Amino acid sequence: MNKSNLNLEIKPEINSKNMAWKIAEAADVRKAEDIVLLKVEGISFIADYFVIATGFSKAQVRVNSDSIEEKMEQEFKKNPIRIEGKSDANWILHDYGDVIVHVFLPNEREFYDLEAFWAGAEKIAFTHS
Repeated sequence: MNKSNLNLEIKPEINSKNMAWKIAEAADVRKAEDIVLLKVEGISFIADYFVIATGFSKAQVRVNSDSIEEKMEQEFKKNPIRIEGKSDANWILHDYGDVIVHVFLPNEREFYDLEAFWAGAEKIAFTHS
């Protein structure tokens, strides 16, 4: 077999933890702030992880949303089951089944305070790589 024909690109395993981390990386690339992963597996049947991030303008919230969609398609060949809030861009939600993404403007994030609502979840702070 000719080695030049081999595709040696290594793709990450498709699991909810890897998906959540890649989503956080995509938000980080577009300068989202205060990125948090909540491991809700075991306390919720909705998903395994929530990824929560803040954008500081509607344009930045939309750009983060687009970055997340592109990253999930590129890394896992996955599209969201549904997206909510893109037209208003105060709070955009992406539902990937096992991972739900929330990209907020600061006031909306503070008002809905998902971290407090899901206080029983393991909170994983995202750190820049």
